Amino acid sequence: MPAVAIAGGGVAGIAAAAALAGAGFRIALVESRPYLGGRASSYPAPGGRGEIIDNCQHILLKCCVNLLDLYRRLGVDSQIEFHREFHYLEPGGRRSAFRAGLLPAPAHFAGSFAALRFLSAREKLEAARALLALLRERGRRADLDSITMRQWLEEKRQSPRVISRFWAPVLVSAVNEEVNRMAASHGFLVFHLAFLAAKDAYEMGVPRLPLGEMHSAARLASHTGVEVLLRRKVTGVRLEGRRVRALETELGPVEADAFISALPFEPLRGLLPDLLDDWSAFEHSPIAGIHLWFDRPVTDLPHAVLLDSPFQWFFNKREGRYLQLVVSASRFLEAWPRREVAARAVEDLGRYLPEARRARLERFHVVKEVRATFSAHPGLAARRPHPETRFENLFLAGDWTQTGWPSTMEGAARSGYRAAEAVCRFLGGPRTFLLPDIA
Repeated sequence: MPAVAIAGGGVAGIAAAAALAGAGFRIALVESRPYLGGRASSYPAPGGRGEIIDNCQHILLKCCVNLLDLYRRLGVDSQIEFHREFHYLEPGGRRSAFRAGLLPAPAHFAGSFAALRFLSAREKLEAARALLALLRERGRRADLDSITMRQWLEEKRQSPRVISRFWAPVLVSAVNEEVNRMAASHGFLVFHLAFLAAKDAYEMGVPRLPLGEMHSAARLASHTGVEVLLRRKVTGVRLEGRRVRALETELGPVEADAFISALPFEPLRGLLPDLLDDWSAFEHSPIAGIHLWFDRPVTDLPHAVLLDSPFQWFFNKREGRYLQLVVSASRFLEAWPRREVAARAVEDLGRYLPEARRARLERFHVVKEVRATFSAHPGLAARRPHPETRFENLFLAGDWTQTGWPSTMEGAARSGYRAAEAVCRFLGGPRTFLLPDIA
């Protein structure tokens, strides 16, 4: 069978490799780091206690059908724990839960929506009107990629409090961008697929294993025909006319019949600056993960949205004593020293969890992913590249390419499958790997 070389061992590269290996191709996956997973990875916690932590909490929803398919291919689909409730905490500790009820979609949240304690009756009517408008306008408006989600919400007379308490917690975490910076098209996709299209699509999956095990090189290399080349940074691309002949690496060239770049846009631009006519539309949006270890349990919740807090979400990683806070679009934290980030996070957490005020913080670890995702701003959709390039045997994958999704692991898996399909078409054996969205 023909050989395919893939540059980049993040979720997109893993997805392309797994799909093509299943189709019988010989694969060489080239990754500069000593592990796979890219921005979804694990490492030993600082302090030398042997604990493995994820760089940042990554979750998926049941509407992430291609990521779930990839985990099936890797044999780890059973290692996802799905949660059927979203928990919300207000300052002072008052709780609300959002869950599906007995009614069919899209009315399945009617009961818990009516019972939410953090919105008034008037605010619930306000949000409901916008949800109905979203259902009516989806697929009918042509301007959703040219306006921000906040512009659309304000058009629908959503108050700042409803935006910050109802819309933003979901949208900012899903798209990793502020509502006044994200294209409305992404907000529509997230709310429709996750909350309106199917009754169980919203269920939140949290991996039981560290991400490094979910995306391990050993799992991928167990597929017939796959060779994983770690610590092999791609330093150049050998071209001959309109074809790629090899990926140049620090340890020599990697030759193949077809090539996939699953690299982020920044390193790819350094390798092939003329690949796209204009790279200027691509910007980064950061994420911060704040790991906190307390001397006692501070919560019994598995996770919660922290309403009116800049620290957004927490996840209970172990027995209520080890929490991870996730701050999406975390630009305001970039200039803060890590010790100050942790101190502010603990202080803020005490507004929601009384036990956090009484507990002693034993240690902390702060991760700032400055280049975590691309910024899904208006006007970008038409400029995201398709898998095919001006080189006939070079194809693109990566969450920043044309996936129809924002920068998520589902978007990355979709891009890997699309690039694998393009390789199959080029090599004369069309195959379908990409699964359609649930609606």
